[in-house]
Amino acid sequence: MPVEMKLSRIIISEINESQYVYLKEVDGDRQFPILIGIFEATSIDRRVKKVNRPRPLTHDLIASVVEMLDGELDSVAITDLSNQTYYAKLRIRRDGELIEIDARPSDAIAVAVTCDPPLPIWVDENVLDEAISSQ
Repeated sequence: MPVEMKLSRIIISEINESQYVYLKEVDGDRQFPILIGIFEATSIDRRVKKVNRPRPLTHDLIASVVEMLDGELDSVAITDLSNQTYYAKLRIRRDGELIEIDARPSDAIAVAVTCDPPLPIWVDENVLDEAISSQ
């Protein structure tokens, strides 16, 4: 059963290669970090802080392409954790069909926070359990 999560914090380190986003359970206390790249961390941070951009960035482009192709961004699902790598799906509704596109969690979360309101983020219960137990 998937668990709804929300972005709770972003850790950007200028002296370290490790950047993290933390997801927290919407109706609970469980949370876990996901290691991401600096570009994705910065992009997510700018969107959360509503920093204006003069031109669309990659995640804006994705949202625009989906819209122009008569799709609707639906949600993000983090579906697997294998060898410390998370796997996600960007979910798009089009013509009554739910389409799932393989994505890095960082990119999917960046697209989620590009939307207003942000897209729901779902994490499979088994992924959440494994992520918390491996901390």
